[in-house]
Amino acid sequence: MTPPEIRLAKVLLDRVVKAYKKGIPPVVRGVTLEIGHGEFFILLGPSGCGKSTLLRMIAGLEEVSEGRVYIDDAIVNDVPPKDRNIAMVFQSYALYPHMTVRENMSFGLKMMGLPKAAIEQRVSKAAESLGLGALMERQPRELSGGQRQRVALGRAIVREPAVFLLDEPLSNLDAKLRGGMRAELKRLHDRLGATMIYVTHDQVEAMTLGDRVAVIDKGIIQQVGTPLDVYDRPQNRFVAGFLGNPPMNFLPGEVRAGALRRGDAPPLPLGERLSQAVPDGTPVELGVRPEDFSVVPIEDGAVAPLAGRAAVVEPLGDQVVLTVDLEGEGGSLVAKTSPTKTPRAGQRVRLEPDPERSHLFARDEEGKNLSLKAVGAPA
Repeated sequence: MTPPEIRLAKVLLDRVVKAYKKGIPPVVRGVTLEIGHGEFFILLGPSGCGKSTLLRMIAGLEEVSEGRVYIDDAIVNDVPPKDRNIAMVFQSYALYPHMTVRENMSFGLKMMGLPKAAIEQRVSKAAESLGLGALMERQPRELSGGQRQRVALGRAIVREPAVFLLDEPLSNLDAKLRGGMRAELKRLHDRLGATMIYVTHDQVEAMTLGDRVAVIDKGIIQQVGTPLDVYDRPQNRFVAGFLGNPPMNFLPGEVRAGALRRGDAPPLPLGERLSQAVPDGTPVELGVRPEDFSVVPIEDGAVAPLAGRAAVVEPLGDQVVLTVDLEGEGGSLVAKTSPTKTPRAGQRVRLEPDPERSHLFARDEEGKNLSLKAVGAPA
């Protein structure tokens, strides 16, 4: 099977700002990013963080308030969307309901004035690569959600664009279908080698699809890196808390004599790496992912830094998610454990964080960083 000819392109955002009204904080605040030739790049963040607005500025569907957008070293701020050599796939599919699959995929090429033979060749190649050959004469109402999404992708592929822009294309699908479509998208990118920029709030999509991920909050890039790098070495508390399911646990306290001190609770040893990351007396938050706790049953009356009772036990087959209500100080922590080592509900346990996998977050020297920077990051 010969894939369509796709010309690779890189995209550069240079201090890009999007502001709708004076006096209102910008939706996108000075974003600088370089997306390489043939890269599958993820824009990840919560709803309202500015990721879709950023994608629409690349597409030319939103005006850039400040900064520059480059595609292949050419500034495209004032270039109309149709002349940017991009193709966009939307969450809503946006198929013409009265047209067949073939007509939907070929319509844009007809508007471009391509010869009939060239259109048929491109559509046939794209249909073959997406497994749409038997569906070409059907209309959208006769297709499943996954099939419609493949048609939307095919309509983009036939244009042979320099850049694919995908705005939460799988969010309308059920969980099982999303998993299948993620695999299809990954295989498609591997075949085409195309530059793809993909917007999502779903961290599973980000972790499984992306070559690199940019985590965005309130219009600001918080961190850029490979999926595993962003997960294992978050640069601030926002990134640490956004990635992970269940999310990272945070324990506020002070570092003193190599331990985290939390009110009247027994001190929690931090290990050499974390205890040396900040001076004694520094207010911090210790971050521990649920999978980085050991869960140890203890007797009543035994003293431990993170002692409590198993409040909620959630079996998930290969693992168990355990919510532990802490004693004394109140609050709760979430841990993952093996089904063979699961305490019963109400049983007293202690949680032991792995010091080599734990994270420490502290404010900068002037106390201005509200998101808390990571200090003493894991190797």
